[in-house]
Amino acid sequence: MAVSDELGLMAQPVLTLTRKRNPKDDLRSLARLCRRFSCAGIVAGDPTHLSGEVSAQAEKARAFAQELAAMTGLPLHLWDERLTSRAAHEILYAAGKPRQEHGALVDQVAAVLILQSFLDARRDKAPATE
Repeated sequence: MAVSDELGLMAQPVLTLTRKRNPKDDLRSLARLCRRFSCAGIVAGDPTHLSGEVSAQAEKARAFAQELAAMTGLPLHLWDERLTSRAAHEILYAAGKPRQEHGALVDQVAAVLILQSFLDARRDKAPATE
């Protein structure tokens, strides 16, 4: 999970959620974190294939994200997450972390990359103010 600053300029990591057996428990944990961080919306990674095809796993991820949005009442933005895990590993290698130490960090870095990409795209689309 990652959050942005109040101005929506910079993404920062929060944690890696350890999944429970019951997806409802995961949803409740994420909803609590959304309240704790006063989230204005949810940006969820959309795990499509490189070809753009939607996999069964992507359908599950989308359904989970939609359930979270319904539970929290927050707007949902699905965002392309293709190659973010790979980019996260590259960032960790560049930071001098050996592969064995990537663990949960790679998910946090990937979450930051997804959110930062969304924030940058939104900022690029915003009309210029004088």
